Formats: sequence, structure tokens, C-alpha cells
Amino acid sequence: MTRAEPHTHAHVDAHVDAHVDGHVHGSVDSPDPRRWTALALICVAQFMLILDVTVVNVALPRMAADLDLARTSLTWVVTAYTLCFGGLMLLGGRLADALGARRTLLAGLALFTAASLVSGLAVNAPMLIGGRVAQGVGAALLSPAALALVTTSFHGTERAKALGVWAAIGGTGSAVGVLLGGALTDGPGWPWIFYVNVPVGLALLAALPAVVPASVRTPARLDIPGALLVTAATGSLIYGLVQAGDTGWTSTATLLPLFGSLLLYGIFVTVERASRAPLMDLRMFTRRPVVAGSFLMLVATALLISFFFLGSVQLQHLNGFSAFRTGLVFLPVAVTTAVGAHLGSRLVGTIGPRACATGGMTIAALGCLPLALVAPGDNAWTVLLPALSVASLGLGAVFVTATTTALGLITPHEAGLASGIVNTFHEVGGSIGVALVSTIAASSIEVPTTTGTTTGTTTGFTAAFTLCTVLAAAAALAAPVLVPRGKPRMTGGPHVH
Repeated sequence: MTRAEPHTHAHVDAHVDAHVDGHVHGSVDSPDPRRWTALALICVAQFMLILDVTVVNVALPRMAADLDLARTSLTWVVTAYTLCFGGLMLLGGRLADALGARRTLLAGLALFTAASLVSGLAVNAPMLIGGRVAQGVGAALLSPAALALVTTSFHGTERAKALGVWAAIGGTGSAVGVLLGGALTDGPGWPWIFYVNVPVGLALLAALPAVVPASVRTPARLDIPGALLVTAATGSLIYGLVQAGDTGWTSTATLLPLFGSLLLYGIFVTVERASRAPLMDLRMFTRRPVVAGSFLMLVATALLISFFFLGSVQLQHLNGFSAFRTGLVFLPVAVTTAVGAHLGSRLVGTIGPRACATGGMTIAALGCLPLALVAPGDNAWTVLLPALSVASLGLGAVFVTATTTALGLITPHEAGLASGIVNTFHEVGGSIGVALVSTIAASSIEVPTTTGTTTGTTTGFTAAFTLCTVLAAAAALAAPVLVPRGKPRMTGGPHVH
């Protein structure tokens, strides 16, 4: 969800760099005249993927009422998308190599468009969650292929400009998402947050083949078992976290999937070590900058997406806000995240990533603190909005710091591998964060029934925001230990997705 947040993640893989160096030097003197048109269309496609992270949060209460969704189903509506997006993204990058970036892009866009239609037509929880799963798979194919095309279509200073445009859509996507989600939910209805993707997707499918050149395929081994294992392991972890809200932390329904996730992660590690072409080079986790960057990205994304989830439910259930009014409250949050990312990009090169990460997480903890101390029903404009805006300002700086730490404090030839790992932690972090706060706040989240809704106490929201405060404070304390000293050394332009 930015480094201008929710979604300017790092994702320039090593295969992209190799593709650039090995296949397009001959075209530098005669660049494709369609490249800027292609960039515009590709960015529209990426914009839809980013939009679908925040656009859903504002519509959650209305979905719950119309489809009779329990808290667990409501949580999966958010997490299913980011889980599949993150878990399968590295595989999507390999497919772009093996099948060609244009073909993979169009396949992902077609799947995402069809899945959006299914999600909008959903009449029950399984159909809606299934649509979100398919959207995530489509996004995992589309996004790395789209970035590969952007990177290989531009050279020199033009590439930096193109990647700058790519990065900018991350911040605007999150802001537009909360407003569009509120406007559509209050207007024609929540299904339109999905329907709006359909005509745009069809138009892009018709236009892109005419302006995007065919890509050179490179032989690539596909580690499908690795991709399925890491996605299943994370899915099992999320299922256990969500179940804890209904059955307790010591119940069999909670412990079995949690232990199952550990087993699956263990099998994943074994498979990756034995693979000749692993999905994820586990040796990268011996690099301190990569571990630090992944940790910061995981925590920052978990906090930010949790803010959108908790805030949307609280504002509409406790404060009686409409969906559109809720979107207006979150607009400053999206903007301050982008501002924090901009400030972080300036500061990280001067004061260093260690100070930037510590400061950003400290600001996030201080921003959350009032929400852990004040009753959730208090005025949203004077309590919730300022608190989340301050916290998001700090998180914006952390997003940039996470990326620059992982990519700028290691050797340049490892940057592609590191970017893929950090990207995965970005998406997975949002899924885990929402699952955890949903369970902590379970007593306060309304559960729709066929005869109406039941309302629990307000203490669940306070407990969830307290957890966010503690998590941010713990990350602030850990940052000086985890993040190496030194200044980042960024190469090849911005590594953003």
C-alpha cells in the first residue's frame, strides 16, 4: 500500500536488469515512438491494482450488511487479495521471463478484469472472496511484467523519468481509492468498486497490444512448488490469526493452522535450498540490510493497512459516518503517507536509514498513542484523523527507508533479488496486519445477522490500536539494532513498483 504508500514498492528484479543489458541496447538509438503511450496505459493498469487495496476498506461495512458477512469473511475480503498478490509476485516475474512480459501482462490484466466482474456480482462470501483471490493472482502476473516493460522501454534519463511516473501513481492510487470507494459505495453501491475495473480493463486489453512491443523471452525455470508453498503457509498463518478472534488463542481451530503454517514454511525452506532455480534466494537473508528492510516493510505495511481497516469499521459503526465521509477522513492519511515518503527520500541520504527508520517508527507510535488512550466513540475529526495522519507521516518515511536499506546497502548485482523479497514482505505484511487487528478488535466489530446486527463493546478498537502502538514502538527500538550504519548507495534509478 508508496513509499509514497500503499504501494510504491521496490520491484526491479535482476531479470529485468539482465533483460535490459542483454536485449535492448540495440534500440537505444531508435527508441520506440509508442513508448510514452505504452507507459500511460501500463500505469493505468497498475493504478487499478493499487486502487483495489484501499478502495475495498471503505466499503466493508456495506458489504457485510448486504451479503451477511461475518467478521472472518470481512477480513478475508481484504487479505485474500494482498496474500495472493504478494505470495505469487516472484513467480509472476519468472513467468514474464519465460513467456514474455507483454503476454504475461495481458494474461494478468484479463484475469484481473474477469475477477473484478465476479467480485461485483458476488451474492455470498465464497463468491466474493474467490473473486478477490483471482484478482490477487491477476495482479501478481500483471505488476512485475508491467514494470519489466517500463524498464526495458526507456533508457538513460528517460528511464528515470518513466520510473518516477510509475512511483507517483502509488501515492495517488491510495488517496483516490478511499474517495472513490466512498463515493461509489454511497452512490450506485459497493459492487461498483469492482465494476469500474471492467470497462477500463477491457479498453486496456484492446489498446495495449498495439503499443507494447513483443518481449524477448529468456529461458527461466519456474519454481511453482515454492510459490504455492509460501502462499499456503502465509494463508494458514492468516487463517489461524483470524480464527483466534472467534475461538481463542489456545483452541485447536487456532493452533492447528498456526503450527501448520510453521510446517509449510519449513518445507518451503527445504524446497528452496534443493531447487536449482529457487523462487527466493534464501542466502539473501544472511544480508543484514535485506533482513532489516524486509522487517521494516512488513511492520509498516501491517500498520498502515490496519489503520484503513480499523478506521473504516469504527467510523461507520461507532461514529455513524457514511462511506463517502469515511473516505474524506482517510484522504489526509493517504496524503500524509505520501508526504512522509517524500521527506524520507530526502532525509535517508543525509541522516542515514538507521536514524530515519527509528524516527519514522517513533512518530508512528506517538501518533497511535492517543487512540490507545481515548474512547473510540470520541470525535473522529479531532482524535482519529489527527492521530492516524501523524502516524502515517512516520510510516511514509519508513517505507522509503525499508527500500533504500535493502537495496542501497548491498552490492548492486544483488539489488534485484533483494527488491523481490522486500516486495513480497510488503504485500504479505498488509494481510497479516489486518488479520491480527481484526482478531484483537473482534468484540467491537458488528456481526450482521439475518434479523439485524449485533454490536459488541468498544474496547476491541482500543485494544487493536494499543497493539499498533506497541508494535510501532517495538520496531522503533529494534531499528537501531537491525539497520546497519552507513548511507544508501542507490543505483539504476528508483526501484519502485
